[in-house]
Amino acid sequence: MAASVGCEEAAAAAAAEEEEQQQQGQEGSRESEGECGDEAEADSDSSADGEDEEKENEAEIQRLEEQLSINAFDYNCHLDLIKLLRQEGELVKLRRARQKMSELFPLTEEIWLDWLKDEIRMASESTDREKVYELFERAVKDYICPEIWLEYAQYSIGGIGQEGGIEKVRSIFERALTAVGLHVTKGAAIWEAYREFENAILETVQPAAGSIPSPEQQQTLCAQLEKIHMLFRRQLGIPLLDMEATYAEYEEWSEDPVPEAVIKNYKKALQQMEKCKPYEEALLVAETPKLAEYQAYIDFEMKAGDPARIQLIYERALAENCLVPDLWARYNQYLDRQLKVKELVLSAHDRAVRNCPWTVGLWNRYLLAMERHRVDHQFVTENFEKALNAGFIQATDYVEIWQAYLDYLRRRVDFTQDSSKELEELRSAFARALEYLKQEVEERFSESGDPSCTIMQNWARIEARLCNNMQKARELWDSIMTKGNAKYANMWLEYYNLERAHGDTQHCRKALHRAVQCTSDYPEHVCEVLLTLERIEGTLEDWDAAVQKTENRLARVNEQRVKAAEKEAALAKQEEEKAEQRKQARAEKKASKKAKKMKPGDKRKVDDDDEGEWGQEEEAEQPSKRHKGDGDSLLVDEEVEDMEVETGLFGRSTPARPDASSKPKEKAAASRKEAPKVLHDSSKDNITVFVSNLSYSMADPEAKLKELFESCGEVVEIRPIFSNRGSFRGYCYIEFMDEKSALQALGLDRKVVEGRPMFVSPCVDKNKNPDFKVFRYSTALEKHKLFISGLPFSCTKEELEEVCKAHGSVKDIRLVTNRAGKPKGLAYVEYENEAQASQAVLKMDGMTIKENVIKVAISNPPLRKFPDKPEAGRASQSMVPRQIYGARGKGRTQLSLVPRALQRQSNLVTKAENGMVQNSPATSSASPEEPKKMSNADFARMLLEK
Repeated sequence: MAASVGCEEAAAAAAAEEEEQQQQGQEGSRESEGECGDEAEADSDSSADGEDEEKENEAEIQRLEEQLSINAFDYNCHLDLIKLLRQEGELVKLRRARQKMSELFPLTEEIWLDWLKDEIRMASESTDREKVYELFERAVKDYICPEIWLEYAQYSIGGIGQEGGIEKVRSIFERALTAVGLHVTKGAAIWEAYREFENAILETVQPAAGSIPSPEQQQTLCAQLEKIHMLFRRQLGIPLLDMEATYAEYEEWSEDPVPEAVIKNYKKALQQMEKCKPYEEALLVAETPKLAEYQAYIDFEMKAGDPARIQLIYERALAENCLVPDLWARYNQYLDRQLKVKELVLSAHDRAVRNCPWTVGLWNRYLLAMERHRVDHQFVTENFEKALNAGFIQATDYVEIWQAYLDYLRRRVDFTQDSSKELEELRSAFARALEYLKQEVEERFSESGDPSCTIMQNWARIEARLCNNMQKARELWDSIMTKGNAKYANMWLEYYNLERAHGDTQHCRKALHRAVQCTSDYPEHVCEVLLTLERIEGTLEDWDAAVQKTENRLARVNEQRVKAAEKEAALAKQEEEKAEQRKQARAEKKASKKAKKMKPGDKRKVDDDDEGEWGQEEEAEQPSKRHKGDGDSLLVDEEVEDMEVETGLFGRSTPARPDASSKPKEKAAASRKEAPKVLHDSSKDNITVFVSNLSYSMADPEAKLKELFESCGEVVEIRPIFSNRGSFRGYCYIEFMDEKSALQALGLDRKVVEGRPMFVSPCVDKNKNPDFKVFRYSTALEKHKLFISGLPFSCTKEELEEVCKAHGSVKDIRLVTNRAGKPKGLAYVEYENEAQASQAVLKMDGMTIKENVIKVAISNPPLRKFPDKPEAGRASQSMVPRQIYGARGKGRTQLSLVPRALQRQSNLVTKAENGMVQNSPATSSASPEEPKKMSNADFARMLLEK
């Protein structure tokens, strides 16, 4: 009975539990339905976003493909396209894009590894595996990369089950050791992987436990053990990182003691490693590109003289500096002169021109290397055609590459035969070279690059000396003379020497007669050569004709020279007269202006200590210079304001009464005029900057500049420079609390303030440092930077950047402006590297922007010109202290302000200019002290005494 009750209770409990689970299941299903709905909604949103992103990527892929069809050498565009295609999973297009890029450029380690890993994932059959092997072979030829070799060896282990699989793996490992086994920091990884592979093979040949191996098995086991022993011994003889750990591992692995010879080699390698460590550590801490550190390492290895190590350090340097032509040139020169191994030499030359195709010197060396190693003629010609399409940056580069190719063709010709296929090819190449320079090069650079016709001269010499075809040589030389070379004596003498050696006396005489008539640079020399010829070989009639011709010619030349000298003197005289007229006109104009501005009897008292005041000294140190086209109206009389201080002594007419509206300005000017002068403290030059080219109309310079320069650090004082009338002179001095702030303030140089570029420079006393010059831009050849001229004045920086970035990654753009901030139609564009810049020149030169045809060239600014030293006749003036004439010497319209009554002729006082007395040379030599300056008060006392 109790049992039945217990069963009923258990059944009831089970039923209740089942009902509860059903209810929970229904609620759970409703919740899951809600969650599924939310997930479905989220999925729809994400799918919509994904579709939009996919469309954007497709449009970007199409744009990049179109851009590459226009400019296949756009390196960054290739990278962007590959990245997008890999992201979208477009495997067929991705493989094609990588293939195109690898044909034009050597690929970096990262690009190759991504490509190889993608191909390995897709490889399924044995035929696919062979394609991956081929891809690995291409990858290891671009650069020396330990990671790629390691990946190659490990991938080959997967094919160990195929026929000859083990030997193939060993072969790849051995090639890897040859290529990168000496790499100090990364070579050990290859050695360890090779040992692991051989240890795995050892496990397969070990006899089963408890069994007795057969003689064949014993022999195989011993051979495998010897392979591993040999790997350890080879590695321990090479200076590699963590050698000690490898030695300890060998001691533990080997059942026998380490041989004495191995220990000796190990210690020697350790010593070598200690010598290499400083160079490896320098590379570790150096910043890219590490050229100096690599060069030091290369020099070290060159002294040691191990060819394999020299080759490896060059390859390491080039892997990080693949766009440095000089490094490639030095490496190729070493391989050409020292190793002379055909495969190594040609591979290095090929990689050099693929990395730096714009460098003609690398192409020339490549042609020579191919000829030296007897490469097939068709292959040489194909590479020459590639060189013509490489995009050199100078016209002379094309002349150089043509000359190198023509030299190669000339050396192929057997000139003992009257005619041959090689000779006809040489003549055809000469004709094509002349046509190419005339059509292609001259159209692009506006010059042929060969003004003296060196290619045509060489052709003429070959025809005359090697082909005995003097008639063809004369035709060529006649063509040379018609290209503007007939006026040069050396060209005629070259032709004369050719005729003398391979022609006849009649043509020699004819050539010299024409030379006498046409030469304009050294006619006397040509005349002398003609007379020498007739003296040795000519008849009396020939001598008389030569004498008469030379005398007449030299008489005409002398007459022309006299006329030219007279014309030059007349032009110089006209220029002097015009300069004098301009000077007089300016003096009259200033005199009339001063007459209107100055009141009669208006005197300004100048204390005796005014000469040490900040404002006057600073105006002498760094004056504002007027440039044509400046925005502010810089009155010429304000530039010589110091000279006008004394004009009140002699009186000026009263100016018109100002309007009431100008009273506040007058009050401000008066307050500045009456403000006490600040003595210059040269000890604060290191914490002070000089700011110039500011607008004269700036209302409150102190407030405006404080707002600008407070971001650089704590400003102690701002000293704007005002004229003697109280108007702002456009420059000032800003003193900071510390030197760091002053250096940071220099970064605001060229910042536009009220429509003008503000110039910020260090505070330097130019009297003490007359050679000090601040110029922030390079004046040397910059192959990664372009100079663009002919831009429309309305072209903005953003518009120019939009045009330039289509040809590469733009780092910086600088529009050139005048001092007023107005554009001059010039710009400098800096690219990431030389390759992008050279391609941009090719594509942009002659482009039209807003109806303006622009010119684009590699930036190579001319050297900055400095004024010549004064002549000996002006030595006395050059010895005058700079303050006597102001900051720029004596002003063009500067007047003597000393009354004529005071200008006495004396042995002691020779002349007074602008209130300063200059001692005579005798006095100056006797007393080294500087001449005493005279103030207005001194002049007043002198007048009263008079």
